[in-house]
Amino acid sequence: MVVTVLAAWLIGSLRPGRRTVGFWCFLLSNLLWVIWGWYAQAWALIALQVCLAVMNIRGVKKNDHGASDVEASPGT
Repeated sequence: MVVTVLAAWLIGSLRPGRRTVGFWCFLLSNLLWVIWGWYAQAWALIALQVCLAVMNIRGVKKNDHGASDVEASPGT
């Protein structure tokens, strides 16, 4: 849970690098929740975390792409 809260805090940053770290923290938290879900036989939790992991992978890609657009823009 702590990793998830840290990730949410980092995602709110204006710095693309911090947001990237936040998405990676979210992916770590997804893995940790899946491990817990497996232990607890909470199959719905595992399914939810897989879906959230897909969205976090999308976030990493979009954040990296957006950061390169900002760096390449003249006058910023």
